[in-house]
Amino acid sequence: MVPTMSIVGFSGSGKTTLIVKVVSELTARGYRVGTIKHDAHKFEIDHEGKDSWRHKKAGAVSVLITSAEKLAFIKSTSSEIALREAIPLYMTDLDVVITEGYKTGKLPKIEVYRDSVAERPACLNDPALLAIVSDKAVDTKRPTLDINDFKGVADIIENKIIKGTKAERARRLELSLNGKNLKLSDETAKRLKKAVEEVLAGVE
Repeated sequence: MVPTMSIVGFSGSGKTTLIVKVVSELTARGYRVGTIKHDAHKFEIDHEGKDSWRHKKAGAVSVLITSAEKLAFIKSTSSEIALREAIPLYMTDLDVVITEGYKTGKLPKIEVYRDSVAERPACLNDPALLAIVSDKAVDTKRPTLDINDFKGVADIIENKIIKGTKAERARRLELSLNGKNLKLSDETAKRLKKAVEEVLAGVE
């Protein structure tokens, strides 16, 4: 799966503003960035009267809109799709995916915290918390960055998520089975590697 992390925070904390600046910075550094916005409410992108809306209204379960520059996919779902399923399907050929939201998820995360919005950060005790971006000092052992330090946030994502994940992946062998990525221990990886080599040696 593409290296993925979350930027989280209470509503009004400035998550979107930070993400826009971080995406611009990482793009300038040569990385291909994808984003996922988590919306707890219903949203519409196929507006009434548009051709895509008419297709869906007629009963189409899925609608794909294509052009020379963009592609949009609208699909009816009975429940919210999990990130582990959505990213391999829709977020490919990327160096990193940044999600906005998913405070309770297990992904590595950076929290945006404003004193005027909440009494304390939401993810202060979350083991997946990498850093806090704030407009005031926060009593924590985690790195705390100024709320305007988007380059510092980009540094964390570059070093901890993009490069860190690639280094970790290089140290281990992964097996994809029925769409699921299985992490193998070093010993299992060695045995599997040997078995595959033996099979390939017998193929003319």
